[in-house]
Amino acid sequence: MDLTTKTQGTVNGSPEASTEKPLTYADGNPHDKVQFFDAKLILKPDFFDSVRGFRMFSDIVGEATAMVKGATYAPFDLATMRPRIREVRFLDTPDFRLYNNSFILRLRTAYQDGFPISDPEVVFKFRHPDMNKAAAVDVRPKIAGPYRVKFKSEALPLKERIGGYRLLFSHNSIFPVSSVREADPLNLQTIARVLPAVAGLVGTAEARVELVNSTLVEEVLMDLGTLDFKGRTAKANISLWRTLADHKVICGEFAYQAKFDRREDVDEKIRLRVEELFIRLQQVATGWLYLGTTKTGLVYRMKGNAPQSHE
Repeated sequence: MDLTTKTQGTVNGSPEASTEKPLTYADGNPHDKVQFFDAKLILKPDFFDSVRGFRMFSDIVGEATAMVKGATYAPFDLATMRPRIREVRFLDTPDFRLYNNSFILRLRTAYQDGFPISDPEVVFKFRHPDMNKAAAVDVRPKIAGPYRVKFKSEALPLKERIGGYRLLFSHNSIFPVSSVREADPLNLQTIARVLPAVAGLVGTAEARVELVNSTLVEEVLMDLGTLDFKGRTAKANISLWRTLADHKVICGEFAYQAKFDRREDVDEKIRLRVEELFIRLQQVATGWLYLGTTKTGLVYRMKGNAPQSHE
């Protein structure tokens, strides 16, 4: 079973490789292909009042991995490690028009010892359960500077129960905010020019995007260890999201990511190990799981709003 292309056990359309002529964007470049696989578990905030929660979940990862033949887990010594700190700002229109149309726009700033250590990054993504729809959206920015594009298959548990999975396909571009060389980078007209994928959602008389639910997010990111599926390795980590104003924990997210050049080159045995581990983790960590949401979804719903999305 291929976690990179199936959702809840069904294939999302025919692979683009089977068409006679490759699908392209407006400039003739071929559609991006999925090259990253992320497995994600959203975790309840209850266990994360100290670094002890990270250690406890690392033990759970070890317990679940031991049940999967052919997979091993090498945990890091968390006592010798420092978490990485980032500030995350979600930006949208007052009516959440970007998120309601499967777009996510955020600014991300890395901190060390209380001070920013890099230029804030713009993270722009289109996320959808249909792989071909996600691939068809050209997320490339119109900027003079460098940018990165990532197309990821993200596995999450089923919304209502443990023991299965669903897929979201996340098509991302990442670039420094300093590459947006305009007076007001948060003006909606500027955003429509820099990110043409959302131009059709922006009216001519609109002003600036706003901070979603007036919430600044502090991300505490800790690497836990390395998973080895005998032919494919993945780093495992937990990101803890807190409201910056009062440090109230929103949720945690356990994740592991693997990169590949082509989905077809990933051995079937490795795919089965990855799938089995994801199921085993849900079974062992049942009491930790926060089903039916994503980190982004929780931020958008913090004030009781119920925006529509494809998450």
